[in-house]
Amino acid sequence: MEKKLVKTVFVTVGTTQFDDLIQTICSTSVTEELNKLGYTDLILQIGNGKDPERVDEQNLNIKFYRFKNSIEEDISNASLVISHAGAGSILDVLGAGKPLLVAINENLMDNHQIEVAQRFSNEGFLYYCKPSQLVETLQDVNFDALKPYEPGKPEKFAKVLDRIMGFTQPDS
Repeated sequence: MEKKLVKTVFVTVGTTQFDDLIQTICSTSVTEELNKLGYTDLILQIGNGKDPERVDEQNLNIKFYRFKNSIEEDISNASLVISHAGAGSILDVLGAGKPLLVAINENLMDNHQIEVAQRFSNEGFLYYCKPSQLVETLQDVNFDALKPYEPGKPEKFAKVLDRIMGFTQPDS
């Protein structure tokens, strides 16, 4: 009997809520695309958001939870991570060496998430999109082309954040 290869997508929204991302991930179009790409499992960390209204499984084993003491194991076991653009989540995933697709929460006030995501994307460390663009992005990107991020260099991340927040000028 042939053993099935497990490929897991882990989705995290952090400690807040990002219902648009969770509902989009659970849609037929996204679950079908994940299935086409060979993913077998989908784990959703939904934070303070609503339970998924409808989950279209499309041959995916889907589980969700609100919070855990640590999501490190879920990140470590994932073949792909889809995350909100929180700085901590981005650093955790990149530090674990996992391919990352960041979904931008456009409903946040004074949203610096897009600047953080754009900068890391421009450096070749991750891809980003709006939740409404998930299917097209999954179809178009090559996660193998992402550059590895060197963890343990917080000064690099601090410089990026300082530039985004306007504390320093961009490099010339």
